[in-house]
Amino acid sequence: MSVAKEFRDFVLRGNVVDLAVGVVIGAAFTAVVTAFTKDIITPIIGIPGKVSLGDVSFAVNGSKFLIGDFLNQAISFLLVALVVFFFVVKPVNWLMARRKTDTPADATTRDCPYCLSSIPVAATRCAFCTSEVAK
Repeated sequence: MSVAKEFRDFVLRGNVVDLAVGVVIGAAFTAVVTAFTKDIITPIIGIPGKVSLGDVSFAVNGSKFLIGDFLNQAISFLLVALVVFFFVVKPVNWLMARRKTDTPADATTRDCPYCLSSIPVAATRCAFCTSEVAK
C-alpha cells in the first residue's frame, strides 16, 4: 500500500474529519465568547462610565502589566468551560447512563486453568493445550 493511499485513508476516516470540524467550531465559539467577555461583561464589571476592567494595568520600570486583559481571558476561559460542561459533558453523561445496562451480559468464554487461553464456556477440553477442563 502506498504512503499516499494510507494518508488519504487516514484523512478521510470519519473521526479525523469530525475532529477537524470540532476544532474549527470550537475556535469560532471561543472567538464569540471572547468578544462577549471583552465587549459586554468586563465593561459591566469595571467602574461604569469611568474605566473598563479590560483597561486596568500598571507599570513597573517601564514594563506594562495588563491585568485587565488577563482577567478578560480568564473570564472567557471560564465561560467556555461552563458552556462545554453544561451543553456537552452533562448531556453525554446523561445519555451514557441511560444506555448502560444494569445486568452484565453472560460471558461466552472462560480461561483455561492450564494455559490461560480463552475457551468457550461449554468446552470440556482446551483447544490450545488439549487439557480436560471442568465446566
